[in-house]
Amino acid sequence: MEKPAGTDSTVTASPAPFEPIETQPEERIQRSLFGEILDWMLVPLLLLWPMSIAITYLIAKSIANQPFDVALDDKVTVLAQQVKEVNGKVVVQLPGSARDILRADDIDNVYFQVIGPRGEFIDGDRDMPAPIDEEKPLPWSVQFRYDMMRGTEMRVAYTYVNLRRARNAAQASNAPRLALVQVGETLDKRTQLANQIIKGVILPEFIILPIALALVWFALSRGLSPLAELQRRIRARRPDDLSPIDSGQVPEEISPLVRSLNEMLERLSQTIQIQKRFIADAAHQMKTPLAGMRMQSELALRQTSRDEIHRSLEQLSKSSESATRLVNQLLALARAENQMQHTVSFVPLELSELARNVVQDWVQTSFAHRIDLGFEQPGHPVMVMGNPTMLRELLNNLIDNALRYTLAAGSVTVRVRADNEDRRAFLEVEDTGPGIPQAERSHIFERFYRILGSHVEGSGLGLAIVREIAQQHGADIDIFTNPRCHDPRFPGSLFRVTLQMKPRPVFIDDIG
Repeated sequence: MEKPAGTDSTVTASPAPFEPIETQPEERIQRSLFGEILDWMLVPLLLLWPMSIAITYLIAKSIANQPFDVALDDKVTVLAQQVKEVNGKVVVQLPGSARDILRADDIDNVYFQVIGPRGEFIDGDRDMPAPIDEEKPLPWSVQFRYDMMRGTEMRVAYTYVNLRRARNAAQASNAPRLALVQVGETLDKRTQLANQIIKGVILPEFIILPIALALVWFALSRGLSPLAELQRRIRARRPDDLSPIDSGQVPEEISPLVRSLNEMLERLSQTIQIQKRFIADAAHQMKTPLAGMRMQSELALRQTSRDEIHRSLEQLSKSSESATRLVNQLLALARAENQMQHTVSFVPLELSELARNVVQDWVQTSFAHRIDLGFEQPGHPVMVMGNPTMLRELLNNLIDNALRYTLAAGSVTVRVRADNEDRRAFLEVEDTGPGIPQAERSHIFERFYRILGSHVEGSGLGLAIVREIAQQHGADIDIFTNPRCHDPRFPGSLFRVTLQMKPRPVFIDDIG
């Protein structure tokens, strides 16, 4: 293992550099990105196409109505100018030729009607419906409406003619005498013109729509081609190639995906390197105890004396115990490093209680080594956030390290302290051993590192495990010379692990 001696030194364990990888359950139904985008583009396009046809038809009807309404306005105005009152009788002074022109139309049926002031029929088509006006419009103001005539819809223009000729002021004050004049025509010409406009607009759309669909298909294929190229480049990689993907050759929208893939590849590469290093170290470290066990077993087979066989078996037992301890520490180190790659569940725990339970597990071992193992704690709970299993492993390795390097009749003390102002908790393990030289303090947390000249058995993994667990908890590790040791030959060591205390609850009284 490793051990104490020298002046003060501080080793800071920074928080784990890796973030947890969030994984999503694999979808059973794979959806095509190309088909998804195509659906979202074509479905609205195909829905808007009939809507555009309907809107175009309405606009075409409005455009077709305008010139025919102007002609209908002229007809009703001309007819109204021919309505006169002669000797108190309403007459229409319309020559036959003019009447023929009024009705002349190759396509539409044209109707007209003149109604006197008292509602009496004057001229035209008797069955032509009258307008429904709550208030009669001003004389000579032409109005339009849709109506039915003999089961056929028609467009009607109508106006009112004031028959009273004011010759003096008295007559001007009398109420006007209004005659209704209206001209209507069926909608065949209007519909025909609207259909012609629709055909002129819709027929090009039937040609444009397939072209638009083909362009959309081509644009999507070209737009998604970088994804296909990225897929081809990834598939062309060797299985052991975990180098970053060049994000300069992909569109901006795919860059976040490529960056995420590169981050994942980096984490995967680090994990693989850790595993390779662990396997290599484990294989290297297991060679020595296994070779010793083989040698002792072969030696025991060659011995004939019971005493010699017994000594060989004792050495074999010690080698197997050493190999077992090495395997356990390798597994503990692997667990600690693996926890850094994944989310660690932290829970509130009382540090004094955890340390006291760990110390009790080492009492018998301390008796066997004739070392005084002590425990000190404050008179109040010290609450921290952490993983109980990993913190027990950390303290176990610190105590084991202290007991191995402390001579018989020495002492090892485990201490829990708290700084309530800075909300920090301290877990300390001090011993009266030979201490750690100042030059060695920056190396003792390296895996399999052993101080030269140390004759204590160990694998050099204990403090490496402590460092990994401290990093996992975002804790600091400080190394000092034991201030209670006064023998220069045995200055002792003090390992201090600094953890953040659990934030205390804030009450309303504290805020005021």
